[in-house]
Amino acid sequence: MRLKIIRRKETRIVNVILLYVIGIAVSFVLGGIFLSSLGINPVVYYRDMLTIGLIGNYYPAKSIEGLLKLFVPLLITSLALSLAFKMKFWNIGGEGEFITGAIFASWVAFKLGDSMPRIVVILLMCIAAFISAGLIGFITAHLKVKFNTNETLVTLMLNYIMLYVIKYIGETKADWNFFLRTDSERPVFARFPENAVMQGITIGNFKLLYSVLASIAIAVIVYFYLKRTKQGYEIAVVGDSVNTARYAGMNVYKITVRTIFLSAALIGLAGAFAAATSGTISTDITNNVGWTGVIVAWLSRLSVPVIGVVSLLISVLQYGCQAASASYSQIDHNFADLMQGLFMFSILAAGFFSHFKIVRTGGKNDD
Repeated sequence: MRLKIIRRKETRIVNVILLYVIGIAVSFVLGGIFLSSLGINPVVYYRDMLTIGLIGNYYPAKSIEGLLKLFVPLLITSLALSLAFKMKFWNIGGEGEFITGAIFASWVAFKLGDSMPRIVVILLMCIAAFISAGLIGFITAHLKVKFNTNETLVTLMLNYIMLYVIKYIGETKADWNFFLRTDSERPVFARFPENAVMQGITIGNFKLLYSVLASIAIAVIVYFYLKRTKQGYEIAVVGDSVNTARYAGMNVYKITVRTIFLSAALIGLAGAFAAATSGTISTDITNNVGWTGVIVAWLSRLSVPVIGVVSLLISVLQYGCQAASASYSQIDHNFADLMQGLFMFSILAAGFFSHFKIVRTGGKNDD
């Protein structure tokens, strides 16, 4: 007897919802078993997780600000990756492009932060990040169209190149390395000048960072770009069939290069926002957003509005796990990562079974 995976001809929305509910329930049960084995009440932990630690918190505004700091890079990165994925260009280089943007934004911050007004410095940081990361996308797209290189491998390798670049910067004490503090014997990344730190709108004890507003604006622009412009239509056509696009007289090289430049550039911009918000860079500045963004984009089926919702839910999960884990000495941030992985795996499994089913060869294939 053999088992085979086949695509479902049709899945009712009720069944899809049911699969996701089951997947989430299973992840809660498994997580509860882990928590109980450590002597932690799962109900209390999940309450703190889902409320991102707001209950009993004397500084709830800080929790919301922390949540938004996770949400902004994830939203922008997921939107950017969806641009490439709609064209069936598998940009797996989100981590490297994010790091590139953060490094070049930091370069501008350290060099110009003390000599120009804040708005000018932040704008130049964003431009530097946008162009530098976009160039990586341009090179990758050019190689793909001209020489038929495998974009998955190229972008994946660039991730590790940029990871080692930022590690080298962060671990090398030298006269040229203005990224590090000069008053520390060991290598430590320096803080940006005050004019290079992202500000926001103060509402009581809460600060709504401008990066949050910018990310929402980017989401709206990307939506209309894909739905209402000629360029968005061209992306859809190239994604469906390159040969059809060529037959229709479209310049596939131009469309591919333009789209992937924009995809990588937006991820670089997310890196600039992350650096400007925190006021420094670090070797783990990405928070794995390049990988998580791939999951968000696919869970959302490349729909811009759904990407916004899923990005927020994943951010709640990430920040909530960290906030809940901070209350227990038995666990650390690694357990929070385990919980996040457990939830995301369950959701991905539910998404898989909503599109495919496992059948016995020669058996009945009814849903």
